[in-house]
Amino acid sequence: MQPKLIKGGNHKDERGEIQFNNEFNAAAVKRIYTIENADTSTVRAWQGHAIETRWFAVLQGSFQIKLIQIDNWEQPNPQSKMRTFELNDQGLHILYVPPGFISSIQALEQGSKLLAMSDYQLGEVKDEYRFDKNYFTS
Repeated sequence: MQPKLIKGGNHKDERGEIQFNNEFNAAAVKRIYTIENADTSTVRAWQGHAIETRWFAVLQGSFQIKLIQIDNWEQPNPQSKMRTFELNDQGLHILYVPPGFISSIQALEQGSKLLAMSDYQLGEVKDEYRFDKNYFTS
């Protein structure tokens, strides 16, 4: 499977606004948390999971999320292909990240907040991989 953006939407009327995502099935989600970077120069890179699925949605502001599919968890190719997604808080779009990917997360606006969801509880499996932020060159 490959990462994909599950598009949401919004509706405005005289009562206010509703943001929704009618295509996202949250049945597999076991844990949620939020991420707020200290500033827009902070990059949370590179962290990921071999078996865990994650979903990301921007609650406030905007983020750039880069994803790399890992070919070898012990010594990945430093020139692995990188996919870049830019998400904002308009329409409750959800980025689906299947197992086997690592991510780099950077806020594009001060005060941005990202919702992260996982299909495993914290500590349920030993499946966290981290690489130096300068390891990948593509």
